[in-house]
Amino acid sequence: MRDTRWSLIVPLKPLRLAKSRLAAVAGDTLRPSLALAFAEDTVGAALACAAVRDVTVVTDDPLAARRLAPAGARIVPDVPGRGLNAALAHGAEAVRAAAPSAAVAALNADLPALRAAELARVLAAAGGHRRSFLADAAGVGTTLLAVAPGAALQPEFGGASRAAHRASGAVELMLKGVDSVRQDVDTGADLRAALVLGVGRHTAAGARRLTAFAVSPR
Repeated sequence: MRDTRWSLIVPLKPLRLAKSRLAAVAGDTLRPSLALAFAEDTVGAALACAAVRDVTVVTDDPLAARRLAPAGARIVPDVPGRGLNAALAHGAEAVRAAAPSAAVAALNADLPALRAAELARVLAAAGGHRRSFLADAAGVGTTLLAVAPGAALQPEFGGASRAAHRASGAVELMLKGVDSVRQDVDTGADLRAALVLGVGRHTAAGARRLTAFAVSPR
């Protein structure tokens, strides 16, 4: 299954609620626009990945839908409205309703430094397992959870999800050189780390509006 093309599911909460821990550096005025910028760069890089067949964004945010659909993402409303894992399960059901044999991967929406080539490496490694995941840069959370055709997603995102996914039987992907797929952004320190890696143009433009950050797009 290593040459499989994947259907990615990207969850995005309403922008007014997103990335609350970035309020310390962005305030509540710029924080929602930064969350959208992260998602735009994440989705754009994912769609540029040769291993990705399609991207489904699960969101109820109308602005995010208007911006991400023209980029090529399929928008699915968050009908359950019960948080991240329920949204991901709903997205997986929507994908497999149209393509029952799809290989599915859940991907965080806050990976603004994401590189298509690094994502392809992760998905190639995931192709060797029925269910697998990639830990985040901090080694506590998860940025990607992948399942083979016919396997249930069983997302355990949130908090110490690395341990939760391990406990659920998912195989941890132990890869080097895929920092852009690991670097999610929740805090100002995370954003600085992503900027060092080199972020997409939407995040670069948003970060230039923050007085504490100096950045050029990759």
